[in-house]
Amino acid sequence: MPKAYQIAVVPGDGIGPEITPVAVDVLQAALRDDVRLECTEFPYGAGHYRRHRCFMPPDGLEILMPFDAIYFGAVGLPEVDDRLPARDFTFKVRCGFRQYVNYRPVERHEGVPGPLRGDEHFDFVVVRENNEGEFILCGSEHHLDEPEGFATQMSVFTRKGITQIARYAFELARRRRGLVTNVTKSNTLIHSLSYWDRVIEETAEQYPDVRYERMYVDNAAASFVLRPAHFDVVLTTNMIGDILSDLGGALMGSLGLAPSGNINPEREFPSMFEPIHGSAPDIAGQGIANPIGAIGSGALMLEHLGEAVAARRVREAVAATLRDRIFTPDLGGTAATDEVARAVVARLPQTQ
Repeated sequence: MPKAYQIAVVPGDGIGPEITPVAVDVLQAALRDDVRLECTEFPYGAGHYRRHRCFMPPDGLEILMPFDAIYFGAVGLPEVDDRLPARDFTFKVRCGFRQYVNYRPVERHEGVPGPLRGDEHFDFVVVRENNEGEFILCGSEHHLDEPEGFATQMSVFTRKGITQIARYAFELARRRRGLVTNVTKSNTLIHSLSYWDRVIEETAEQYPDVRYERMYVDNAAASFVLRPAHFDVVLTTNMIGDILSDLGGALMGSLGLAPSGNINPEREFPSMFEPIHGSAPDIAGQGIANPIGAIGSGALMLEHLGEAVAARRVREAVAATLRDRIFTPDLGGTAATDEVARAVVARLPQTQ
């Protein structure tokens, strides 16, 4: 019997509608003939907000719930308050579907010009806690226009939240090179991140076969640049992970190369896969957006769905395309978005 995965496609805003369809074409081409992605498109995002004053309908999560996965492009437009996309779409999906793992691979690709000297290879994953920490929308503003005005923002760390993301990171390290680096700032955030460290260290004791180290975020940021090959699985908080994974994308040579997944490991809810680069409205409509981050996010989605062979084929084809220096302008090339996607399809390994 043919197998079909039900995928909710949310192209979103800016370059999202340009990169998403060509990336879907790559994923479809990589699958066996008896496996398909059945895609249903939803117009959610800042454009939807402009038309309807909401980023998605009130029952948006109920609509998305039956799907096997969500494939997302980008969200945000200059004319829409940039505080709203996270609150009213991204965080709503991540928290509503308990996607507590934000999975962001960082890898140097042969042939891609980058900011680092030499040609040292690196391949690590930033595992960012995705539902708690600094991005919890708990705070208030008071007398903002007065001399005594002030604002508060609360960080929340729970034993359950820390434990589940730590276990995910250690299990991942077991399948990789066996090192977990906890990136923290507990020497100054002496309550929240000291507790974070404590629970992670308790979890580390359950994985004696995995090396564990703790590193302050300032040292980690420098080490990303000076010795990126040191890292294997980087475990960190919501905000620290947001910043470091963008640094990781820059080390790769362009944010346009970097994929990510918002994952519910228990599969009680659909997971969401998206490139990290954002909506880039300044280049929207020009056909020059880099689709590699979206294609790589699709490979993560295929792997999550159990299609590991197809995911490997996509990654190999992406690597071959980059080796052949078929680049969009962000990497110094002249190829259009659809040209890069077609080049990836042409390089898919023949064996399935």
